[in-house]
Amino acid sequence: MDQRAEEKQLRYQAIQRVTIVGVLVNLVLAVSKTSIGFIAQSQSLVADGIHSLSDLLSDALVFFASKHAHQGPDEDHPYGHGRFETAGTLGLGLLLALVAIGITWDAVERLFSPEALLHPKPLALYAALFSILANEWLYHYTARVARRIKSDLLQANAWHHRSDALSSIVVLVGVAGTMAGLPYLDAIAAIGVGLMIAKIGWDLSWPAFQELVDEGLDEDRLEKIRGIICHIGGVQDIHMLRTRRIGGEATVDVHILVEPWLSVSEGHMIGQTVIDRLLEGVSEVMDVTVHIDPEDDEIAIPCEGLPLRAAAEKLLEQQWTDIPGADRRKRVVFHYLEGKIGVDVYFSLDDLAEPEILRAFQQTLEERALRRPEFGAVRVYYG
Repeated sequence: MDQRAEEKQLRYQAIQRVTIVGVLVNLVLAVSKTSIGFIAQSQSLVADGIHSLSDLLSDALVFFASKHAHQGPDEDHPYGHGRFETAGTLGLGLLLALVAIGITWDAVERLFSPEALLHPKPLALYAALFSILANEWLYHYTARVARRIKSDLLQANAWHHRSDALSSIVVLVGVAGTMAGLPYLDAIAAIGVGLMIAKIGWDLSWPAFQELVDEGLDEDRLEKIRGIICHIGGVQDIHMLRTRRIGGEATVDVHILVEPWLSVSEGHMIGQTVIDRLLEGVSEVMDVTVHIDPEDDEIAIPCEGLPLRAAAEKLLEQQWTDIPGADRRKRVVFHYLEGKIGVDVYFSLDDLAEPEILRAFQQTLEERALRRPEFGAVRVYYG
């Protein structure tokens, strides 16, 4: 197993372990807060219990998403399964938004119906305090692992646990205020819990949505990528640098400008070096596509429509057929630059002649080639 595959496996195991702990804690909290909320007649505590119940569903989402996200590329998912994690984060945010709407709606209805207001008992205070401590511990535990393995999904679930802790604080204040003689405070606390859940839902959903519509890396990471590429020997410039996030990773697509007369193998070597340096130097990058450009195709005259080798050779044959010695050429190299085909023609050393004859020979080859609009300069080599 290579290093990256091993890292993915360890990441998956960490997410599963944290998720199982979250399930157990949230199961206890959901059952205790909801049941105690009904027994102690606290609307805000019941709402908080429903929030913990939503945590159980979110843990199920995390479990499902992480199970698929850690898998490598396959025929149907050539870039891997990282977007399962992103989709899970978006689903979690939307779930929070729906929970927030339900809690807020019920609390507002009770505010306008004084007879429906509940009168909490002291037991609700203890349940709220227990929820605060349990969820705050769960938040720190989950967030610490999320930072270590760089998982947006796990970080999202950590903030979900923090939202439970914050909402329980609101519940604590609401219950205490209602017991002190402010009958509306418990319902108002329930509304506060709903609004807090809605805010966290938005904070999770929007970045996940941006990633699903191919948001790129931030400018700092792009500058680091540019710096790495531009310091590689043979790279003259870069353009069309594009990135996209996939889960906790990213892909890079870049065009690099090199000397137009390089061999194919040297251009390939430069491109492979770009790939290796980015994979080593930028932790998020898991896949790099490099386009080798002999000229800046954003400003250069396009070569679109020019004939490829077989057709170009036939055109040259037609133009050179009656030139003495042209048929002894050993090799022809084409250069597609500035909207024309530059031609390098190679002959044997046995064909060497006086310089004046060679100049006239090259001039004739070029003049005939230029009768076709596809061709540019012609250079003759002997070797």
